[in-house]
Amino acid sequence: MPVPRSILGTQDIGDLDLAVVAGAWPDDVRGHFVVSTSDQRTHPVHAFFGDGIIARLPLRPDADGRFRWRARVIDTPSVRLRRRRPELFTAGPVGTSSPWGFVNAANTAPLPWGDRLFATWDAGRPVEVDPVTLGFVAEVGHRDDWRPAIDQAVLPLISTSAHPVVDPERGCLWTVSRDVMTGAVAVIRYAGEGGRVERWDVEGAALPQATHTITQTRDWLVLADTAYKIDTDEVFGADRTVANNPDGPVLLVRKDDLRPGGGTVACKEFRIAPEVNHFYAKYDDSGGVQVVMEHTPGVDIGMYLREDDLDAFCRPVDPALRGMYCHGMTPALTTVLLFDPETGTVSERARARDPERWWQAELSAIDWSIEGQTAPTRHHLVYLGFHPEAINQRALRNYTGRIDADLFPPEETPAVLVSHDRDDLRPLAEWTFALDDYPTSPSFVPRGRGGSRYAGADPGGHDGYLVVAVHNDDRFRVELFDAADVGRGPLAVLAPPPGTTVPFLIHSAWMPEAVPAPDLERLAFADDLDARLDQLPPDLQAVTREVAAELSR
Repeated sequence: MPVPRSILGTQDIGDLDLAVVAGAWPDDVRGHFVVSTSDQRTHPVHAFFGDGIIARLPLRPDADGRFRWRARVIDTPSVRLRRRRPELFTAGPVGTSSPWGFVNAANTAPLPWGDRLFATWDAGRPVEVDPVTLGFVAEVGHRDDWRPAIDQAVLPLISTSAHPVVDPERGCLWTVSRDVMTGAVAVIRYAGEGGRVERWDVEGAALPQATHTITQTRDWLVLADTAYKIDTDEVFGADRTVANNPDGPVLLVRKDDLRPGGGTVACKEFRIAPEVNHFYAKYDDSGGVQVVMEHTPGVDIGMYLREDDLDAFCRPVDPALRGMYCHGMTPALTTVLLFDPETGTVSERARARDPERWWQAELSAIDWSIEGQTAPTRHHLVYLGFHPEAINQRALRNYTGRIDADLFPPEETPAVLVSHDRDDLRPLAEWTFALDDYPTSPSFVPRGRGGSRYAGADPGGHDGYLVVAVHNDDRFRVELFDAADVGRGPLAVLAPPPGTTVPFLIHSAWMPEAVPAPDLERLAFADDLDARLDQLPPDLQAVTREVAAELSR
């Protein structure tokens, strides 16, 4: 049973003291590793939809040689309301609802911005978190500016991106808002302070499924349809029968067309296949818009495992995996695509695919400094491997005709960490994990200090380290690799006492410092409350005002 059974544990979220248990920790590793996850104690139907937890690990030891892992539930307004009236919150296949509205889980990805830290989700506004205490600071932007997909008395459902981007030259955060019924999409800009955001509707364009990621170049924002589709029948209790679209649109929006004050904006539209989830543009667009596309053919993130499921080999699914998303049913595919906004053409410059070793391209690491994004050298990817016990027959039925079962390995295969050349995707180095390991999102840590805040001495993604958190039923651990040669294996390993595990970790990031959140004007929860509160009975109105007052102190 290679997928760790502890991965969806409901243990209390506590602090851990990690020690070096193998190798030697280099003296030049700096900054903090931060990671988001979903609180399984809230018993989400889908493991990804629990309340948000954020953890931080300083990459320098304390005086006693310990590394202090600290994890906290983000005490957002929805979390505080749930704590007061937990019986009123109902978990479903696409999130958690209540009389107040929809929970903003804020559980998918940490987003550092200078000395500030945000947590994100696909169905809620970005949430600012204090980097030191990991406590809630504010949600980004008044709810009316976002034009909620489903408005509610207090907690609207806002369909957005779990991966906004920070613009290093324009000093803002770019993200999107999407209408879940029509797919109409808008660009959102947050200037960094105040309670409002700006919005531009993208003319004549739609992203029919979702929009998990956006990326950027110096002149363009890149939006793409994401392979995640809501099944309305499933929301109302039926089995999931939809399949993700096999292709989808890519939209390029020129930043200079996003004039102050909001309004509408034109786009350049392309179409790509197969479907995609995460993607990363080269910031320098002087030769066209070049994007690494981590395609997800045969990966249905909306499909989750149930206790009554049969796996890919028709064996009963272990109940310990209830709620885990369905893993890859086809070999992973990664490409470099070049988009030409002038001619409207898209061409493939490189591709990476290995059906024997590379399954489930889980998460990746790049150098996020402006220097590293302008001239990237490495794209580091964790491939989780082929896990038939995490593939159910329901998904295979939904994708009949799109899955080639002859490509299935005869048994489970291990995870692999691969450093790809950024331009041609050649594998420059690889490390294969043990079969019972489940590595999570890697983060790149630059060596030395360069020109900008996040840059190292030699930017691009090769000169520094990769931090990888690894699940294993024996114990959780954090491994450190040389980004120039991951094939050497871990340089050092941090771990808590044997038997200590943590729940499933999602995306991670690196930030150079951890200092208290700056004193800026932000949206207050009370600013979101208006006459819509009257939709609630008096006792729930009173609870809402208590939470608003608590957050205003």
